[in-house]
Amino acid sequence: MTERCMRCVVEGRVQGVWFRAGAREEALRLGVRGYARNLPDGRVEVLACGSEQALETLRDWLRTGTPQARVERLQCEWQPYAPPGDGFETG
Repeated sequence: MTERCMRCVVEGRVQGVWFRAGAREEALRLGVRGYARNLPDGRVEVLACGSEQALETLRDWLRTGTPQARVERLQCEWQPYAPPGDGFETG
C-alpha cells in the first residue's frame, strides 16, 4: 500500500460552518493524519497523509464538506509522504 500526502485548499463558505471539524472526523475515520486550518483569506488548507485510497475518499468528502458549507473550488496536489505528526489537528 502506497502512502502519500495530499495538500488541498478549499474555497467557498468553509469557515464558521464546522468544515474543519468535519474534515477531522472523516480523516480519523479513514486513518489519515494531518491537519485542517483556516487561512486568513477565508479558505481552508488541508494536509492529509495516508493511503492513496483513503486520501481519495477524503478528497471526495472535501468537495462537499459539512451540510452548512458551500464548496466553490477545491485544489489538491500530491506530495511526498511526510506526515506533520500523529492524529489530525484543526487549528
